[in-house]
Amino acid sequence: MKPTAMYAVAAALTLGVMFMTTESAEAAAKQGVVKSSFGKTTDGVEVDLYTLTNKHGLVAKITNYGAILTELHVPDRTGKLGNVVLGFDNLEGYLKGHPYFGSTVGRVANRIAKGKFTLDGKEYTLAVNNGPNSLHGGLKGFDKQVWKAAITKSADGPSVSFKYHSPDGEEGYPGAVDTTVEYTLTNKNSIKIEYTAKATKDTPINLTNHTYFNLSGSGDVLRYEMQLNADQYTPVDDTLIPTGEIAPVKGTPLDFTFAHPIGEHIKELGGDPNGYDHNFVINGGGKALTFTARAYDPNSGRTVEMSTTEPGVQFYTGNFLDGTITGFGGFTYLIHDAFCLEAQHYPDSINHKNFPTSVLKPGQTYHQHTEYTFSVK
Repeated sequence: MKPTAMYAVAAALTLGVMFMTTESAEAAAKQGVVKSSFGKTTDGVEVDLYTLTNKHGLVAKITNYGAILTELHVPDRTGKLGNVVLGFDNLEGYLKGHPYFGSTVGRVANRIAKGKFTLDGKEYTLAVNNGPNSLHGGLKGFDKQVWKAAITKSADGPSVSFKYHSPDGEEGYPGAVDTTVEYTLTNKNSIKIEYTAKATKDTPINLTNHTYFNLSGSGDVLRYEMQLNADQYTPVDDTLIPTGEIAPVKGTPLDFTFAHPIGEHIKELGGDPNGYDHNFVINGGGKALTFTARAYDPNSGRTVEMSTTEPGVQFYTGNFLDGTITGFGGFTYLIHDAFCLEAQHYPDSINHKNFPTSVLKPGQTYHQHTEYTFSVK
């Protein structure tokens, strides 16, 4: 078969050379942002979908419901585009309930012990929605809100900005918060996510993106090679609340300081369900954009590299996927069919004085910059 009939050279990337198929070449010709209808919420609010295409033909789809990344199409080592995130191709799937597929999570991502914290001498009580704890912003967090969206200009590639006003007292949190999340599908083949937030009162803020990655498009991720730039992690109790200790990963199944298969030591973790769901302390993290993680799928050749300005990352291996959800492409999602790399402050930071503070004060601006960069080898 003639090479010209198969692919045209698209770009030289960080970890290899990526080729463009006829499919991605046609997509590249449509580079930019296209807005379309994604349906209505149960109370009749119109929801939109934004399709971003960069100059290499990569495609990201993002809805203003929950500022959710619904699809992300990147090439494999042969140049064939494929969706590498879990989710749904319709709004109904998200409205029925899901494990935060692709969501923008807030006001506070991860867990707060027993749904309680004390700030400025006052105790606050939140909804308990994960065993005895509060998880990912409560019953109706940022992931279940309809955000205001606008197509924005960026020199890096097609971009869309989402804004949400969280009123004082929403889900039990103090102060009103105005949050902006901007997604850019860069021409360096990254999904760049930038967050800003301002508050009217002292309040905890811990925003993240909860995308579930599957670099082959289906099947479990246990063969993937994972590396984390983290010499330490925060041990947790049996409800996944940190004990307050910051412990070394060396000599434990959590040592990903060198790349090795996700499944190599996973059974040593025990637990039901079994798998990784741990906060790792990023070496040198929390000060500037810092290399955080790299995952490589030997089957497809796809690699994703993550960098963030946050001090921690939650590495999660889809432990609670149980076959009850059918998503994009008709795939039924089973345990370990995806991994998440959630940039964050440490879980339950508001209740641990030795953790980096998650409190945002009036007059301050919360800022986070996280990128996921794709390449092949």
